[in-house]
Amino acid sequence: MTDRFSRLARRLAAIVGTTLIAASTGSVVAAPAHAADCTPAQVIANGGFESGSSPWTSSSGVITSGGGQSAHGGSSFAWLNGYGSSHTDTLSQTVTLPAGCTSASLSFWLHIDTAETTTTTAYDKLTAKIGSTTLATYSNLNAAAGYVQKTFDVSAFAGQSVTVSFSGVEDSGLQTSFVLDDLALDVSGGGTTPPPTTDPTRTPAAPGYTVSLSSDATGANWSGHESIGFTNASAAPLNEVYLRLWDNYHGSCPTTPITVTNLTGGTAGALSVNCTAMKVTLPAPLAQGQSGTVAFDLSIAVPSGADRFGRDGSFNFIGNALPVLAVRDAAGWHLDPYTNNGESFYALASDYSVTLDHPTSLQVPATGTSVDTPGSSGRTVTKATASKVREFAWAAGPFTKISGTSTAGVKLNVYSVSGISTTDAQSMLSTAKSAIDSHATRFGAYPYGEVDTVLDNNFWFGGMEYPGFVLDLVSTTALTHELGHQWWYGIVGDDEYTSPWLDEAFTDYSTDLALGKTGTNCWNSVSWASSAEKITNSMAYWDANSSRYSTVVYGYGKCALHDLRRLIGDSAMTTLLHDYAQAHWYGVSTTAEFKAAAQKATTTDLTSFWTQHRIEG
Repeated sequence: MTDRFSRLARRLAAIVGTTLIAASTGSVVAAPAHAADCTPAQVIANGGFESGSSPWTSSSGVITSGGGQSAHGGSSFAWLNGYGSSHTDTLSQTVTLPAGCTSASLSFWLHIDTAETTTTTAYDKLTAKIGSTTLATYSNLNAAAGYVQKTFDVSAFAGQSVTVSFSGVEDSGLQTSFVLDDLALDVSGGGTTPPPTTDPTRTPAAPGYTVSLSSDATGANWSGHESIGFTNASAAPLNEVYLRLWDNYHGSCPTTPITVTNLTGGTAGALSVNCTAMKVTLPAPLAQGQSGTVAFDLSIAVPSGADRFGRDGSFNFIGNALPVLAVRDAAGWHLDPYTNNGESFYALASDYSVTLDHPTSLQVPATGTSVDTPGSSGRTVTKATASKVREFAWAAGPFTKISGTSTAGVKLNVYSVSGISTTDAQSMLSTAKSAIDSHATRFGAYPYGEVDTVLDNNFWFGGMEYPGFVLDLVSTTALTHELGHQWWYGIVGDDEYTSPWLDEAFTDYSTDLALGKTGTNCWNSVSWASSAEKITNSMAYWDANSSRYSTVVYGYGKCALHDLRRLIGDSAMTTLLHDYAQAHWYGVSTTAEFKAAAQKATTTDLTSFWTQHRIEG
C-alpha cells in the first residue's frame, strides 16, 4: 500500500499552493482554420437541457422539468405544444461542424402523446430541420408510449455552421405533445490520422443500476441484490462484461469485503486484478444496439479505518462499494489496478436507483436525491435516485445534519461526525454554497439538485469526491476542490487511471478561480525530476513515483492551465473551459480533445506550449 500520508499531502498541500484567478480584461481571439485532422466530438451544447436554456433559442416555456411530462435522462426536457389550441412552438441551436470531419450524425430522443383519436389525419405536426433541410416530420399519428431515438446522417453539412431546429404546430382542438431530450450531433472521420485498429466506441453504454440493500444495526454490513442493465454501443459484438469490485483492494484476496453470488444473465468467471475484477461471459454476443442485464446477490462488509471505504467508530463511509461495469474502448477492456495514491476509476454516465434499509438511528447521506419512508419497526428505507452519474456512494452513522440552499437553488447538506463543532459545520455549509455556485457559473449549472458533504477530522486524506457526495476534513480549500470535482470527473468524465491530470489539475485550477487566488509566476517554480516525468503521465507512473504525484499533477498541472490562460487571454480561457465542459457534458474528456479545443480558441500555435509544459496525448 502506498504511504497514506502522501495522499493527504497531495489532497491538502497541492490545492493550497500559490495560484491565480484570471484578471478580467482579456479578449477572445479568432481561431485559425485547421483543414487536416478531425477530433471526434459532440457539438450540440446542453443537449439534455440540464443546464437551463443556454445556448438554445426557444418559445416561452419549452425547456422545462415538469407539468406531467418526464425526461429521457436527468430532469429537464423540451416540450413543444400540448396546449389543445392553435399554437406554434420552436426550439433551435446553431452549431459548427468542423471542416476536417467527414461524418456527422444527429440524434435525439422523442416522445409523442396526443388526445387526438384519428388514425388517418395528421392534425398536429413537429418538423425537424438542419439548416433549410427538413429531416423529418412527425405528427399525432406517431404517438407512442415512452421515448424513441431518431438518428440522421448529416455529413453533408461538414464544415458549415448550421441551425438545428424544431417547429411544432398544433391546431385548434385536442392536444399533441412533442417532447425532446438528449440531443447530440456527433462528428468524426477525415484527417490524416488512421482509424484505430479496434472500435473506439465506449461500451457497455447507458448502464442502469438497480440496488436494494439492508444493513445490520451498525450500518457496517449490508446485503441484498443488484441488477445492471446495459446496451452495446459498439459495432463490435459484446461477448462479455467485467464487473469492477473496487473495494476488494481493502481485503486480502480471496477474502474480500465485497461478495457477489448467485449471478444471473451470464457466467461468472474467477476474480482477477487482485480480486477487483470479475469477467461475466454473456449467454450470446450482443450486437450493436442490443441490451443485456446481469444481476446478483451482494454483500458488503465495511472495514475499520477512516477511509473512503472504511469505518471510524460508529460512522461508516461507503465509497466504490457497488460493483460497476468496466469500460471497453479502442484500448480494449480497462482493467487497471486499484490505486490508493489517487483514483483508478473510469465509468460512463449511468442511472442509479438504490434502496437502503437501515436502522432509523442512522443517517444515510448518499449520491442523488433521497426520500426516506418508514420501514419495519425501528427502521427507515432511504430511496436514492441519481441520473447520469459516474458512480454511487453513501455513508451511515449517527451524523449531525444541517442543511441550506445556495443562491442558485442547489440543496446542500452537511453531515458531521461527533467532534465536529457546530461552528465548523456551519462554516463548511457556507463554503459549499459559495463553491457550488462559483463552479456552476464558470462551467454550467450543477445538474443534480443536491450535494451531501460528510465531515470527519480523522480522514487521512483531505477529501474524496463522488457524484453529489463528498468526504472532507474541515477545510475551505479542500471542500471547494472536492465540489469542483462534480464537474471535472463527475459531469465531464475521464479515465482517472490513464489521465489523472484531466480531473485533478482542472479541479485545482477551478479551486483557484473560486477562491480568488492568483498564479503569478507559479510556473516558474517547476523543476522536473526526470525526462520521463510529465503532467500527463498515468497512475502507473505515479504509483511508482508517488512522492511526485501531488507536485506534478496538481501543482504543475494547474500552473500549466494558468499559463495557458495568460497566453490566450482571460476571456478566451473562460470561454474555452465553459464550452469544453458543455461539449463533454456527461461524456468523457481526453487530453487530445482538450488540446484540440484549446488550439481552436487561439490564433497562437500551441505546439511549443504543450512541449514546454509536458502535456502529451
